[in-house]
Amino acid sequence: MKLALLLSPTFALLFLSCLTSATNSPHNTFIHCLVNHSQPSHPITSSIFTPSNSLFSSVLQAYIRNLRFNTSTTRKPFLIITALHVSHIQSSIICAKKHNLQMKIRSGGHDYEGVSYVAEVPFFILDMFNLRSIDVDIGNETAWVQTGATLGEVYYRINKKSETHGFPAGVCPTVGVGGHLSGGGYGNMMRKFGLSVDNIIDAQIIDVNGKLLDRKSMGEDLFWAIRGGGGASFGVVLSYKIKLVKIPKIVTVFQIRKTLEENASDIVYNWQHVAPTIDNDLFIRLIIDVVNVTKNGTQNGAKTIRATFISLFLGDSKTLVSLMNQKFPQLGLKQSDCIETSWLQSVLFWTNINITEPVEILLDRQPQSLNYLKRKSDYVKKPISKEGLEGIWKKMIELEDAILYFNPYGGKMAEISSTETPFPHRAGNLWKVQYQANWNKAGKDVAEHYINLTRKLHKYMTPFVSKNPREAFLNYKDLDLGINHNGKNSYIEGKAYGVEYFKDNFNRLVEIKTKVDPHNFFRNEQSIPTLPYRKN
Repeated sequence: MKLALLLSPTFALLFLSCLTSATNSPHNTFIHCLVNHSQPSHPITSSIFTPSNSLFSSVLQAYIRNLRFNTSTTRKPFLIITALHVSHIQSSIICAKKHNLQMKIRSGGHDYEGVSYVAEVPFFILDMFNLRSIDVDIGNETAWVQTGATLGEVYYRINKKSETHGFPAGVCPTVGVGGHLSGGGYGNMMRKFGLSVDNIIDAQIIDVNGKLLDRKSMGEDLFWAIRGGGGASFGVVLSYKIKLVKIPKIVTVFQIRKTLEENASDIVYNWQHVAPTIDNDLFIRLIIDVVNVTKNGTQNGAKTIRATFISLFLGDSKTLVSLMNQKFPQLGLKQSDCIETSWLQSVLFWTNINITEPVEILLDRQPQSLNYLKRKSDYVKKPISKEGLEGIWKKMIELEDAILYFNPYGGKMAEISSTETPFPHRAGNLWKVQYQANWNKAGKDVAEHYINLTRKLHKYMTPFVSKNPREAFLNYKDLDLGINHNGKNSYIEGKAYGVEYFKDNFNRLVEIKTKVDPHNFFRNEQSIPTLPYRKN
């Protein structure tokens, strides 16, 4: 749905008139504050949506990507601000502080736990989707990208300027830049170029005092924090300056599926030894799910494991087939399995869109489909034995609807220090695990069933994954790790999940948070806490 969010001057006057005549509630007092702090040249009125506005529900639901948080019982914000100018952000911060109101910052809405648009306390949403300019400078191989842009828009705009430049980030084109980049950001070029945050060279952030800062004025500590530590804990990130990477004009993709009956166990066993160590130009994701056994074209009701190998190679198919035959012959890759295409069209392939579709489809901000979903994460440091893999397959068949995504590390990921950015999961990790459960039926009991599938599989995987701490990925937000109520126990509650997301970098993040936002204005259920206050 495309929303007409630029309201007419007549509506703005009517809006203010309604406020004046309405009861002087705290929320209306807050709105008056917003209007009073608004610049005459950039009035905020057309960006304010209250529940009495006929567009309120459409604006709210437009960027809810997890249907678990789009129900009649989900707490709704008392107001949404769809910022059109930096002054709207500044007004929102100043007035929310003045009235002690909870602010949620939303860019693309893909956070798995809905933290950017749901809360247990009264709150409002600062929605960034209108702030999505992308300024590509091919001469300097950089781009300034506002955080309301989507990855699909970024890729498309880069490609319009150059077919031999790209940016290492996620494979889902509707993900918002704000959450993705501030949380780390990874994709199928990370073994070659590292994470998104490894390729950020400047940023603009509005701090707790409403000041617009760049890298120089914010200082290196804060700049470090918002490249993997989650921007929403420290301020409102307006834009990132990214470093573009050189890519070949032609890349190669393939997708091969194997079931247990087609020797999947042995192939997976070999994958885990090859995928993290093979040529850095090659990324081979492995997806494990449960399917029906098919014999002679019919299904007999029995279940089996299916392993799907999906790949991006930064080169031509002939080179790829030669490399795979040498390093990973068990998969049996043939020339006919390969598709040579442009990097931009490879994004379509990885999103399950036919690569013959016009690339303009990447400008569509709405996902192809929406589901109820739950995600969890893990890191694997040692290859899993064949016996261990067979036990995992047995558990998955028992659970039936849980899915595993294995994303290989190595390459550039192993070359960057664990303290270079807040993202600590570098050398020593073979691959990252994502646990998935998706469903399309409403209901609390249904949700609990599927959520428990991920929890049971996560528990079963304990012997095979990282320990002390058991590591997790911030972009795969998981409230099972702990919830911060932002009260007197904020630091203790924050440490529970903070150490899993950030390991030893957590302490530095807390120190930076305490310095730049000592009263914890920028907070959510898994934000970085401040240091406990101690009397001298």
